[in-house]
Amino acid sequence: MGLPCPRCGQSLESEEYYGVCSRCATELRSTYSGDARAVDVAEYEPKMNVVPNAIASKE
Repeated sequence: MGLPCPRCGQSLESEEYYGVCSRCATELRSTYSGDARAVDVAEYEPKMNVVPNAIASKE
């Protein structure tokens, strides 16, 4: 008596590890394939909420 697949309930006797069965894993990979895409991100600009130390900026 094997554990059931958490997704479809089919017995996992032929599977090596507990998790979704190989049929569900194949279906999930085809449905939710991660296609890479380029994302444009604005250049990082640090916040200027700290005033410079008067002694450090003294010339």
